[in-house]
Amino acid sequence: MDDFSINEDKKRFELKVDGHIAFIEFILTNDNTMFLTHTEVPSALEGKGVGSRIVEKALQHLADHNYKLAPLCPFVAKYLTRHTDWKSILAPGYNV
Repeated sequence: MDDFSINEDKKRFELKVDGHIAFIEFILTNDNTMFLTHTEVPSALEGKGVGSRIVEKALQHLADHNYKLAPLCPFVAKYLTRHTDWKSILAPGYNV
């Protein structure tokens, strides 16, 4: 079972899996744009779909809270090219 949470102190989404933590760092602006800046998956979890799961959960959080997405992280941007249904939450000026 995945344990998804938001670590406000570290400004990141976290996904705990098998005793490891994958995360996506973010910056939230005053105009409700969330910049996803960096994704990190521990080597023990690589190749298990953990990166895609945390991106999916982070994007759902953005959609649920009416945030606009600025995908600065290359992993998140690549995810969006394969999952085009999320393009509706992109901030103005961002394309993937």
